[in-house]
Amino acid sequence: MTVDERLAEVELEALDAYSRTVAGVAERLAPSVANLRVTRNTRRGRMPVGAGSGVVLTPDGFMLTSAHVLAGRSRSGRAAFTDGREFPFTIVGRDPLSDLAVVRTEGRDLQPAMLGDAERLRVGQLVVAIGNPHGFAGSVTAGVVSALGRSLPARSGPATRIIDNVIQTDAALNPGNSGGALVNGIAEVVGVNTAVAGIGLGLAVPINTATRAIVGSLMSDGRVRRAYLGIAGGPRPLPPRARAELGRAAAVEVVEVVPGSPADEAGLRPEDLIVSLDGQPLDDVTDVQRLMVAELIGKRVEAVVIRGSRTLHLVIVPAQLEDGPLG
Repeated sequence: MTVDERLAEVELEALDAYSRTVAGVAERLAPSVANLRVTRNTRRGRMPVGAGSGVVLTPDGFMLTSAHVLAGRSRSGRAAFTDGREFPFTIVGRDPLSDLAVVRTEGRDLQPAMLGDAERLRVGQLVVAIGNPHGFAGSVTAGVVSALGRSLPARSGPATRIIDNVIQTDAALNPGNSGGALVNGIAEVVGVNTAVAGIGLGLAVPINTATRAIVGSLMSDGRVRRAYLGIAGGPRPLPPRARAELGRAAAVEVVEVVPGSPADEAGLRPEDLIVSLDGQPLDDVTDVQRLMVAELIGKRVEAVVIRGSRTLHLVIVPAQLEDGPLG
């Protein structure tokens, strides 16, 4: 055998291994991914208003999908699986600020997918995007993780939020794949397909500790509770004196304070620099956002603030976010 022939054989073996991995992942996940057809009542009967994919979480019918797939006033629809079964579903809860939602079908012997951890992903790692745009046959595309740590803005009414650590992949997302699974090479769901970022690029909301908590809240309570300060702000370098005194380089500058908000009641003002909150350092508004968890609602927390030449220690009691401004 010549060197060229041996190289061709090695390349063929590698291609076969790649194909086997993708085919194996698709075979294992296909029964766990359904086509979701969202409907609403009209004078002419139930009419379709949206469609996408969903991933089975539990054998008794809980499924994970994208919140934008279920946008609108509809509360129900039908889920169709690759084995031909079809079940009605109801919406358990939506969280547009993470673009995640949970529905529950009437099926009680479903095959749940295994959730992985997106924090373990590496750029260049094989991933497979699996959706079910038609119900009778899944859609499978393969690629690699092309970037990690992307950000994706989300909105619910006037409330806005940045979805952190979004996964970028070159596994093409076909129409109807939103809400489907982004899967690693051992068939673990590491993301929920959410958007097309450009030609040949897709984005997925990661499965990690934070999103698992969101999914758990949606399953148990039908909603996600978040704390709220009532500020708008942005990153700002600290003045030299404060930088030397605090050993920090940046803080969050308050641009606007919502009247009557917890921040207003605590005495925060525009141009204040918030260095830390509840003992956690702040470099930009995403740090504030990460701290706005349900456990902070009603809790007295200290904010270290630079105002002019003074360092202040203010006590803030975050309220619950009710479709208001972020922060």
